[in-house]
Amino acid sequence: MGIFQWTEKSSDVLHSGGVIGPDERLPWPQTGLMGIQHVIAMFGSTVLAPILMGFDPNLAVLMSGIGTLIFFLITGGKVPSYLGSSFAFIGVVIAATGYAGQGANANIGVALGGIIACGAVYTLIGVLVQWLGTGWIERFMPPVVTGAVVAVIGLNLAAIPVKNMAASNFDSWMQALTFTTVGLVAVLTRGMLQRLLILVGLIVSSIFYALLTNVAGMGKAIDLSGVANAAWLGLPQFHAPVFSAPAMLLIVPVVIILVAENLGHIKAVT
Repeated sequence: MGIFQWTEKSSDVLHSGGVIGPDERLPWPQTGLMGIQHVIAMFGSTVLAPILMGFDPNLAVLMSGIGTLIFFLITGGKVPSYLGSSFAFIGVVIAATGYAGQGANANIGVALGGIIACGAVYTLIGVLVQWLGTGWIERFMPPVVTGAVVAVIGLNLAAIPVKNMAASNFDSWMQALTFTTVGLVAVLTRGMLQRLLILVGLIVSSIFYALLTNVAGMGKAIDLSGVANAAWLGLPQFHAPVFSAPAMLLIVPVVIILVAENLGHIKAVT
């Protein structure tokens, strides 16, 4: 099954609280808007994780897109999931490479070797699932475990925006305005508009920000010159992996977290 074989479902289903099945889609305009919102929602975490580890965020975005397309083809378009950066690697990568937290990670090769080894073990688990089914994982990781893992990851990240909002400055107030706007859209709207709460909240907040900065001069004005001058095509810098036994022993156990994390995500999507 591919994107051109999905059954188109009326957008009225959103107003009636209906469900869109794995083999169905909204009309293309609504589907496109949902896709744009998902790009915006996932971009922040996909870029933040490599920055915290000293990786190139451009490379992370490229591989995230490639991985998502491969996942989509393998699942036949039946699982609406996006493959972004995993925050489960941050702590072990910093420990394995001795990253100081600023600039590029000088030992990125060591981290890559450990991540590749983790990916190989994860692939073996995937083969076992294909061969034996998911029952053994369900016994070891019931919903109460996988749900808790996903919740803890989100709660750990919650400290970052809260810490930023604690400072009394213009950007903090704009951050609060964005949160409030998204919340109001979620509570006060219905149907397609409610489903697009992040996209609508971002647009409304950006308009307010532009009025207060570019017009009223209250903060740093929006400057799109960097976007306009950026190259249309290009490739990020690639690095060769270094397979260090201590780093691999430190990073490979992350596979346990990945199993719980992804199982929780799939259950949530289901």
